[in-house]
This record gives sequence, structure tokens and C-alpha cells, in this order.
Amino acid sequence: MQRPLLVAVVDDDESVRESLPDLLREFGFAVEAFSSAQAFLDSGFVEQTRCLILDVAMPGMSGPDLHGALKLRGYAIPVIFITAHGDAGDRPNLLSGGAVDCLFKPFSEAQLLRALSAAIPLD
Repeated sequence: MQRPLLVAVVDDDESVRESLPDLLREFGFAVEAFSSAQAFLDSGFVEQTRCLILDVAMPGMSGPDLHGALKLRGYAIPVIFITAHGDAGDRPNLLSGGAVDCLFKPFSEAQLLRALSAAIPLD
């Protein structure tokens, strides 16, 4: 039996780290959640991650900073940004930087599924 694809969630909001993994597991993914960009980098899960759901604004290293650091290190992990603080002007910048999507909190299950389908083509 094939192991589920790993989706990593990086968000400093504890409620997101608790609720979003449950939803992703319902969709059939394996999930690891992290409270900071540094915790993700230090986790040992970077190479296994097939998609990264990443908060834009976090203390310390921001989501876009982590995305850039991963690209510099040669990781081509598809990124879906999520944000409660962004405005519509942030979205084009994040997408032009290589993100698959940028969802504004609160987002629907359908929006998340569309973004995941774009990030991880399921055969």
C-alpha cells in the first residue's frame, strides 16, 4: 500500500495547526504541523514534504522568507500561502515568486482542495 503524501503546515496560529491537519487527513494526506519556519527547517521532514501550506506573516522568518530559503537550498516544494493579514496586492507578488496559490483566511474546503490539486497533481 502506498503511503499518503506528506503535506506540511507552518503557521504560528495554534488553532490553524490544530484544525487544518485534521481536514488534510480527511483528504487523505499525511500531515506534520510546525509553529515556525525554523521548526520546519529543523524537523527532518523537508525532503519528504510534497506540499507546504505556509502562513505569510509569522514571527522570525516569514513565509516568503522560508519559501526563498528553500528555493536557495534546491528544494522545489509546491507552496500554498495562507494569510489573515494580507491584502489583494500581496497575492500577485507571492504567485509571481513561485507559489501555487495564496488563500485568505478563512478559506473554504473547496478553495483548499483546488489549491492542493494544483500543487500535487493526483493521477
